[in-house]
Amino acid sequence: MPPAAAERLLSPGRRRRSVPYLPDELPEMMPRLRLLPLASLWFTLSLAVPPTLAAADGGPLEEVVVTAPRLEKKALQVPGAVGVVGRDEIQRARQQLTLGESLAGIPGVFTQNRGNFAQDLRISIRGFGARAAFGIRGIKLLVDGIPLTLPDGQGQVDSLQLASAGRIEVLRGPAASLYGSAAGGVIRIESEEAPSRPFVQARSAFGSHGYRSYDVKSAGRRGPLSYLVGLSRLETDGYREYSRMESSLANARLRWDVDDRSDLTALLSFVYSPLAQDPGGLKSAEVEQDRRQAAPRNPLYQAGERVNQFSSGVRYRRTFGEKHELEGFAHFAWRDFRNRLPFENGGTINVGDKIIGVNGGSVAYERLFAGMGMQQSFAGEVFGLPSRLLVGFDLDAQRDDRTRRNNHQGGLGGLTLDQREEVTSVRVFAQEELRLRDDLELTFSLGFDAIGYRARDHFSADGLDDSGERWFDELSPMLGLHWSPAQLVNLYARLSTSFEPPTTTELANPSGAGGFNGSVDPQRAVNYEAGIKGLLPGRLRYELAGYYIRMRNELVSFEQAGMPGRSFYRNANRSNRIGVETALSHQPIEGLTASIAYTYSRAEFERYRTDTANYDGNRIPGVPEHHVNTGIRYRHACGLFGEFDLRYVGALFADDANEVESESHVVADLRVGYEGRFGQWGVAPYVGINNLFDAEYIDNVRLNAKFGRYFEPAPRLEAYGGLAVTYHFEGLDPTDSR
Repeated sequence: MPPAAAERLLSPGRRRRSVPYLPDELPEMMPRLRLLPLASLWFTLSLAVPPTLAAADGGPLEEVVVTAPRLEKKALQVPGAVGVVGRDEIQRARQQLTLGESLAGIPGVFTQNRGNFAQDLRISIRGFGARAAFGIRGIKLLVDGIPLTLPDGQGQVDSLQLASAGRIEVLRGPAASLYGSAAGGVIRIESEEAPSRPFVQARSAFGSHGYRSYDVKSAGRRGPLSYLVGLSRLETDGYREYSRMESSLANARLRWDVDDRSDLTALLSFVYSPLAQDPGGLKSAEVEQDRRQAAPRNPLYQAGERVNQFSSGVRYRRTFGEKHELEGFAHFAWRDFRNRLPFENGGTINVGDKIIGVNGGSVAYERLFAGMGMQQSFAGEVFGLPSRLLVGFDLDAQRDDRTRRNNHQGGLGGLTLDQREEVTSVRVFAQEELRLRDDLELTFSLGFDAIGYRARDHFSADGLDDSGERWFDELSPMLGLHWSPAQLVNLYARLSTSFEPPTTTELANPSGAGGFNGSVDPQRAVNYEAGIKGLLPGRLRYELAGYYIRMRNELVSFEQAGMPGRSFYRNANRSNRIGVETALSHQPIEGLTASIAYTYSRAEFERYRTDTANYDGNRIPGVPEHHVNTGIRYRHACGLFGEFDLRYVGALFADDANEVESESHVVADLRVGYEGRFGQWGVAPYVGINNLFDAEYIDNVRLNAKFGRYFEPAPRLEAYGGLAVTYHFEGLDPTDSR
């Protein structure tokens, strides 16, 4: 790494500017940015292509129907920003390591930490989720209609099998009225549909840094039954030292079409991940010295995690005539989690004549998560106007039996915490869609949430009872207006809210005591948004959205001395976010698609002060101001395909004081391959190169990290390749690209 670049990684005194600006690093990055103008030139030239060369129906630019707003609706008619990723974009020639690979092209969505599987992928939507130290926060996750987000707001995607995913919908911006707490955005993942002719597919892939991936899946239909079964095995040694990971998944979906009006879907999932090492964060000087090294304490204390999980769900749907539909679901999950952090304990307390260690560096919990929900829609008229009403409820419960022990350099030490944490969530919601005119629709929704937390202290060595309770409730409205004055123009305005209580881990006491931190409150947000979107038949899809978000009590992470890698939380009084999101996708000829997505986001603390510092006016860490993703995809009729992605991520701050900054970067990825069909067999070899220009950049920034360990470097140039072989029973369906 050049010395100048290293200096920018850690730059004390670097302050925010009062007006929007391009990053200071941009001039020296221009040689690497020379490909960005090609995207703009592409769209300009392609407008001259005759419409007769446009893609036929069924291409990636066709009108799509989404279910993220709780009811099926055309994406262009939703009074809000919605992004959709199709099956080919998820699966074709991808490594399928993380969900972040598939979300890169959606504006307003920013992902970090694709290489540290002990910390999990960090996803933020308009800044919601950026604070997460591990797992996903502030975003509602659903797979086939079953929630992956716990009632306390934590979300994990360990059980997500990208090899079987058929579609991802992203609803950007607060959506508490329909989805309750922790819904600063919604990510809804649907499994691929079972085809009419069954198939079985095997795929294997290998690449740099010990990457090995094996998948087997089968899907099909027999009469009223359809099925999808998948097995996956993933291993990688990791780019950095001490970053090895192993994971095995098994997923199954069975659907029974009971009759013409109803269907029943059952889901099963197993996760076995015995190893995910945590290389930890590095200081700026360590990055310059050796970007592949691990933090010294992490291998010593065997930092990392292992997970076992079983989850299941069932969903029933029935229509009554053409106007009413009822849908209900129930789910259950069990999770066994073990984690070691790079410290022994966070200190000691004196209890009588005893010295008790607190905040031990070894964590374990056994979790039970269950819930159910129901919704019903009614189509009719209100005051002579077409109307669609949705009403429903959700019930969720979570129980964690959590323990902490001292970490004696990887060995289990004395017990420091033993408590049962219980969270119960109850919510009801209603939404009314009222068509005022043929081109004008008003949408209003209202939700109410009540969430209770209870900690039962079973640790008796300190002679204290740290049991406690916290209760939160919130009323969340949403108002949306959609106007389509012409077939190709869809204008909307939206007022929505979010309500995000701290999770059980975010309620941990920085003092080391058990129970819950009584000084941390939920964060609340109001989102003002307006946008325009449309589809020029067969040629160009576009969208433009602008928003302003007011936040109260924003949850902010920080680390304590003596406990590296463990985050605690406090509130910032007021903050705000201003952003613009735009995306274009164009298909000038059959098989060729170009896209570009740009995000401008400025997130600031309006009022945030601690006992020792004043952060008023500072930028919120973890959120880049500029983020661009461009892509060109081509698939020839003979089966050859190529895909090229180029992304630019602007500089972002790593701390509340805005004294530490991670530099901006440009990264390019290339994938090429062939999809051939030979009778009932399909063959698909492919190769890919990540970080084609061998850029040095930071994959993840640990916010407000102690001892300057903010940075987790990303891999430099890495290559991979794979082969998928498919067998179709009863002859090959020519419309199926598998």
